[in-house]
Amino acid sequence: MFKYFPHTQDDLKAMLEKVGVDSLDALYSQIPESIRFRGDYKIPSEMSEMEVRQLFEKLGSLNKQLTCFAGMGVYDHYTPSVIPQLLQRSEFLTSYTPYQAEISQGTLHYIFEYQSMMAELTGMDISNASMYDGTTAAAEAMMMAVAASKKARRVLIAGTMSPLTVKVMTRYAHHQGIELFALHIKDGVTDLEELKAELAKGDVAGMMVQQPNAFGIVEDYTGFAEACHEQKALFMMNCVAADLAVLKTPGEWGADIAVGDGQSLGIPMQFGGPYVGYMCCTEKLIRKMPGRIVGMTKDNRDQRAFVLTLQAREQHIRRQKATSNICSNQSLMALFATIYCSLMGKQGLKEAAQLSYAGAHYLWDELKKTGRFHLVFDQPFFNEFYVNYDGDIETLYQRFIDAGILGGVRMENGLIIAVTEKRTKEEIDNFVKIAAL
Repeated sequence: MFKYFPHTQDDLKAMLEKVGVDSLDALYSQIPESIRFRGDYKIPSEMSEMEVRQLFEKLGSLNKQLTCFAGMGVYDHYTPSVIPQLLQRSEFLTSYTPYQAEISQGTLHYIFEYQSMMAELTGMDISNASMYDGTTAAAEAMMMAVAASKKARRVLIAGTMSPLTVKVMTRYAHHQGIELFALHIKDGVTDLEELKAELAKGDVAGMMVQQPNAFGIVEDYTGFAEACHEQKALFMMNCVAADLAVLKTPGEWGADIAVGDGQSLGIPMQFGGPYVGYMCCTEKLIRKMPGRIVGMTKDNRDQRAFVLTLQAREQHIRRQKATSNICSNQSLMALFATIYCSLMGKQGLKEAAQLSYAGAHYLWDELKKTGRFHLVFDQPFFNEFYVNYDGDIETLYQRFIDAGILGGVRMENGLIIAVTEKRTKEEIDNFVKIAAL
């Protein structure tokens, strides 16, 4: 009943008797005296609950809260207050891999709903659950393409993909014997003709692109899927989840695999994680897909029930041959995204994306008027754009910081600036005012 209380003397005595010694000194007698610590631990004195709260409030006040105009994979989206309250319920917060379906119906149910929502959002047939984040999901998709091809060991990637994602994929590729080849950037986008030329060389398992790309540009991928499929290669897309509420989906582009990060679905930036990666694919690739997959069935009373399906993919059955190689409780963050999508609804997701788009374009129009900023690439963008600055970029960036603004992601002599639905007109106008000094 009191399993978290310290052991009593009777508890210690019983345990010592069980292992056949009569004291704690005898238990530790084989540890050399030269490495044993005999001093007092530097443990602070006890505090009341009120004092502990005051201590952490004081520590928290040392953090400087900045208005965020940075993105490049992590975005400051609105989080409905009900989500953290629901996630803190013990049945969610402490759950683990739900192998025992008979006692895990709640967990399996919300994973099923998450999969259904992600499949609809991406326009794909199948979704899994429990990818760590968008970068590892991309790396898993790369390996999935190679596994599906059986012979080809080369994977093409767009030069316009996030360098952070490419870095993770490169590490995975090195240890898997996969050759990654990045296509050149042409006016901020991917060149279809170069893709066709590389595919014609053979030994290509798949091609991965990003939408919107690392510069915030919305690329036109017409003909990309067809070019890949003609050469028996898979077409893969890495997309910002929230943007798919208004952008053309991977399914509509003809993608075989869609991956990305679900952080944009209301998950706070929280210093870089935890986030959740999503992975969706066509039905024919389901057996090559890593991660858990939950299916709906009927029990012996003909009632709806949820189970882990295709269990030959799981480690507890096939061990080293398993494809379900990520099974920590990332489903908690999948639940986060599920509640967010449920609360926002289709219209809410669209409105948030449209507000982000409108805010970014309003900001660019105002920055353009200063005469000191120039788009690096004259291409259509969504809620993020890359600009050069006529002046000292370090001085400008510090001015933003001093004014309580995280003024984008620094590049060589410019910034990649992102706007979400949280940024007000007043905040955007203040950004422009500081930039124009």
